[in-house]
Amino acid sequence: MSSTSPRIVLIGAGKMGQAMIKGWLTQGMSAASITAIDPHPSEELTTMAQATGFALNPSSPITPADVLILAVKPQIYTEAAQHLKSFIGPSTLIMSIMAGKTIEAIARGLGIGVNDYAIVRAMPNTPAAIGRGIAGLCANPCTNDAQRARAQNILSATGKTIWVETESMIDAVTALSGSGPAYVFYLVEALAQAGTSLGLSPDLAMALARTTVEGSGALLSETSDISAAQLRINVTSPAGTTAAALDVLMAHDGLQPLLTRALTAARDRARALAH
Repeated sequence: MSSTSPRIVLIGAGKMGQAMIKGWLTQGMSAASITAIDPHPSEELTTMAQATGFALNPSSPITPADVLILAVKPQIYTEAAQHLKSFIGPSTLIMSIMAGKTIEAIARGLGIGVNDYAIVRAMPNTPAAIGRGIAGLCANPCTNDAQRARAQNILSATGKTIWVETESMIDAVTALSGSGPAYVFYLVEALAQAGTSLGLSPDLAMALARTTVEGSGALLSETSDISAAQLRINVTSPAGTTAAALDVLMAHDGLQPLLTRALTAARDRARALAH
């Protein structure tokens, strides 16, 4: 991969940006092809740049990138975009991993027409740092097949990729998989807390909760030909302990409607960030 690595300029290197850099480097992308711009770099980012050799806030002028990746917080994009025009050349592919910001808003912020450049809007998630992420992508009409392939290749280095049919679906992707790791981590917290309420020590409850979720995720990964529903059924003995718990979780006011409300709230927030 390193011999053909496109020159990437990453604008904003917070948790998601750092996860992507880690994924790229792990998969063999040349550190020399990566430049990260972040006005307030974390100690972790600074240390990673020193250890691996990618450029962080270089003092020398930056020439137009092959790929410009926008990873700033959507709330500050309008201000940040005013300083990015010099990074864009005639063949630059513009990619955004900002929640909510539409392709039209991305172009407007950069002072370009919505079809003047190839623009790909994507939503990865933080397991990208270990090559186990998943990203949804969509593109504007002027993005050609080679540019779509380049965008997919960049994100494939950090996990799986899925193209969605319409841009509006990206907000749903954001709600489900973009924010999804936080829901899983909170599930671990909630399971551990429930365990302590049953008399387990906090450390023991957390060890049980964390390893149970880790193992269940691995089982999902290694048995991809078996549905999640069937895996659940396989664990559930009739009238047993698991069935008793699922009677609560699968009730009309149980986990499913709660998750639907949660994802709807996340999607609606993404839509609000579009402006």
